[in-house]
Amino acid sequence: MRYSASALLLAVTLSFGGSSWAAEVTADAVARGAYLFTVAGCASCHTDAKNGGAPLGGGKALKTAFGTFFTPNISPDREHGIGGWSDDQFVKALRKGVSPDGRDYYPAFPYTSFTGMTDRDLLDIKAYIFSQQAVPTVNKPHDLRFPFNIRWALMPWKILYFREGPFMGDPSRSLEWNRGAYLAKAVAHCGECHSPRNALGGIDKSQRLAGAWNGPDGMNAPNITQHPDALGKWSTSDIESLLKDGITPDGDFVGSAMAEVVLDTAKLTDADRHAVAAFLKALPSKDSTPKPPPAAR
Repeated sequence: MRYSASALLLAVTLSFGGSSWAAEVTADAVARGAYLFTVAGCASCHTDAKNGGAPLGGGKALKTAFGTFFTPNISPDREHGIGGWSDDQFVKALRKGVSPDGRDYYPAFPYTSFTGMTDRDLLDIKAYIFSQQAVPTVNKPHDLRFPFNIRWALMPWKILYFREGPFMGDPSRSLEWNRGAYLAKAVAHCGECHSPRNALGGIDKSQRLAGAWNGPDGMNAPNITQHPDALGKWSTSDIESLLKDGITPDGDFVGSAMAEVVLDTAKLTDADRHAVAAFLKALPSKDSTPKPPPAAR
């Protein structure tokens, strides 16, 4: 197969995250970081808005089958937030799922998707976060049931379910498709919610994006592949409209957690929103994840 020069350049560019890159904190870096930070939905996870928490101060409860996770403070506060983190520590956290003190993070933090982001994009996000107000909110410990409260058990979990490394572009695809794939897979981490998980919390790769039942806080996420009963009958513009306005082709509005997601995807540029829609429109059809019996939910 012959690849165009632009496609080969794309592959090199999208794999750039594997090399070191020293962030120069400029106004442009902060602006790029703000955009990526929004698309990634960082504020909605790391702000306990329900209880009046300060932006990025953490403390939001995520109830799961494993117990309750409390999102951490990611403000630039040096004592309780991430204000003392170096560039390398920040990249290591999002790419490897490892904290500055060497602890493995629980995959409730979607580093399993963020690992695909380039160094530059990660450090632009850091530049934006560090431009925000520090919040001196103390982090809450997770309330997890045994044996999930044993953190060393995350080491074998990572061996089974985590593959580290930046997103690699597909030179056989268009630049638009690759941009959409990068945004959907790595930045917006769509697969984290729209894919079913097994008893250990690992994503079922065979059913990736085919929908999930009873996620955090009992959330259900629909099949977003091209199955006729999912997005198969939607046009690319239908998908774009949902990502911008939260409106489905039949005139209904999305609800639950997706309503929060739309607040972020509405801020995508038109070109990026179209790229994400084009990527989703090109997904193969998969049968929706079967709904579990009532006793299993």
